[in-house]
Amino acid sequence: MNYRNLIRSAVIVALAVAGTTVVRGEIVEQIIVKVNGEIMTKTELENRQVQALRQTGQQVDTKTDDAQLKQALDRVTPQLLVAAVDEILLVQRGRELGYKMADDQFASVLDSIKKDNKIESDEQFQAALKAENMTLSDLRKSLEKQMIISRVQQNEVMSKIAVNDEDARRYYQEHLGEFTQPRSVTLREIFITVPGDGTAVNVGLDEEVREKIAAVRQRAVNGESYEKLAADLSDAPSKANAGLIGPLSLSDLSPDLQKLLESMKQGDITQPLRGAKGYQLLKLETATTSETKPFDEAREDISNKVFTDKRRDEFEKYLQKLRAQAIIEWKNQDVKKAYDQGLAAPRPDEPTAN
Repeated sequence: MNYRNLIRSAVIVALAVAGTTVVRGEIVEQIIVKVNGEIMTKTELENRQVQALRQTGQQVDTKTDDAQLKQALDRVTPQLLVAAVDEILLVQRGRELGYKMADDQFASVLDSIKKDNKIESDEQFQAALKAENMTLSDLRKSLEKQMIISRVQQNEVMSKIAVNDEDARRYYQEHLGEFTQPRSVTLREIFITVPGDGTAVNVGLDEEVREKIAAVRQRAVNGESYEKLAADLSDAPSKANAGLIGPLSLSDLSPDLQKLLESMKQGDITQPLRGAKGYQLLKLETATTSETKPFDEAREDISNKVFTDKRRDEFEKYLQKLRAQAIIEWKNQDVKKAYDQGLAAPRPDEPTAN
């Protein structure tokens, strides 16, 4: 865990909790939505937008009038709004269930952060917090939020998911390609370049190189070390490895080369092959057949994949239930429109606490 990233994330949460701007001694803030009475402010949304854009490498000011910035915000805001509302609902549910971070839990997390980042004193840790304009209380609020969401996910969704044998076998049959090792070959090459600029063929030079590589092939067939010939005579970069290339998936090679290699036995050497820049010899070092891992050997991997798919589906159903039961009052119709767009879009990741 990188404490700087963790602290920066917690800063966003702390600002969102505050959600206020002071102008001439008065607190002025725009509320954009209430979720079961809990407010989300314009400031919180802007903080989330800044964080999201910075994660993509963009350094921005959300108050600037820039077409490119507007496009970037239009792209990230719908999912940000969905995630923000879902987080509020998950934390509210967690508090209903009595989840909270105890003092000893918080102390244990702090110890882990210090140990992982080689922070040897409280003074160093306080300095790190100060550098991020953050207090220990801000950090605790952020960590508690993450802990509550994690416990809700675990206890309300994940603990109720089971992967039975029927599920696993169905997945295996529908995704056999995931458990199949494709046919592959390992080759050794010798390549000799035909001099020229590549725009025209010099018949004399071409014939000279063809005869040269044919003689090299004959030396290999007569018993000379192919590896030494490749290291001494090849013009290809692979000469540094005595001509070794691969292993290569057979399906990644051209159909003509696949057909040629399929007819060869281990140790066979091709006739000279003309390429764009010269002539090549290929020796078949090894070849593997396509092999599908048996179900019993793949069972653990299958269970993990099925569990992941079920977790995603069941968690989305759980969030839909929380949304349906919630009283969500939008104070800005443009923001509500963006939220609806986010709900309609595919959800690649589960929402997590910022």
